Amino acid sequence: MGKPNKARLARQRRHARVRKLVVGTTQRPRLNVYRSLNHIYAQIIDDSQGHTLVAVSTLDPSLRKELTGKSKTEQAAQVGKVLAERALQAGITQVVFDRGGYKYHGRVKALAEASRAGGLKF
Repeated sequence: MGKPNKARLARQRRHARVRKLVVGTTQRPRLNVYRSLNHIYAQIIDDSQGHTLVAVSTLDPSLRKELTGKSKTEQAAQVGKVLAERALQAGITQVVFDRGGYKYHGRVKALAEASRAGGLKF
C-alpha cells in the first residue's frame, strides 16, 4: 500500500484532538465538515444516538445545477446555506462546530459563515 501521507495523518491527529472536546448532543448536535480535493460534505450529527440528522454536499442532486461554474469556495458557501435551511426545517437552531482538523480558512470558513448567515448558531 505505500507510505502514509504525512498531511493526512497530521489532520487525523488534529481531528482526534478536537473530537475529545467537541461532542454533539440532542440539544446541540455537531456540525461536521469533510473536505476532499473536489467536494465538501457537511452533516449535523447527534453523537448521543449516533444519528446523522441533516446532510448536504456538493454532490447533492438538488444542488448540482446551481454549483456549475462556481469556485470551490462559492460552492462551500452554497452548501452551508442549504445546510442551515434544512437544519432549521428539522428544528435545529444551535450546533457545535467540528472543523474536522482543517484550518478555519477558505472553504471551511465559507461554509461556516454561510451556515451562520442562514440562521444556525455556533
